[in-house]
Amino acid sequence: MDKFFVNKDEVVLMVIDIQERLVPVMKYGSQIINKTNILLTIANRLNIPVVVTQQYTKGLGKTVEEVASNFNQVTIYEKITFSACTDQLVADLKKIGRPKIIVTGMEAHVCVFQTVRDLLKIGYNVFVVSDAVCSRSKENYLNALSLMQQMGAVITNTESVFFDLMKEAGTPEFKELSRLIK
Repeated sequence: MDKFFVNKDEVVLMVIDIQERLVPVMKYGSQIINKTNILLTIANRLNIPVVVTQQYTKGLGKTVEEVASNFNQVTIYEKITFSACTDQLVADLKKIGRPKIIVTGMEAHVCVFQTVRDLLKIGYNVFVVSDAVCSRSKENYLNALSLMQQMGAVITNTESVFFDLMKEAGTPEFKELSRLIK
């Protein structure tokens, strides 16, 4: 059952390819930005490490400003592989030493899918935040979620991650951050 628990001291937030030329062609791009920003705010407040990837930055642009403006201390990994699991990113994740990765980004059936598959292969527990990932088509999105779940990823949502990280009401963190999900 441990793979279904999200604890702030065990997780890393990974933001995959929410870029200037990708977002406009995503039907749910604004939702992905909103949900990712909620998760970034929580990560910043709870000192959860954040890693960010950008696919072929020259062609697809940088991470959209609406997301980048919420970066605190993040490392941005530029890549040309569809999987974010480059040698450098994997080495850095090992240095961070946390066994669970929360994933947001686009596209669910390409870069998110291949990254999740590779993270699972090397032993990470992966939480795919279903309302914080998308594809251009609903069919590809649903297929990606199904495949990732079959591989062993936990398919979750922003509110479930929030409440699992909070653990209880009444704490200063809960009082401060609960406004994000109202």
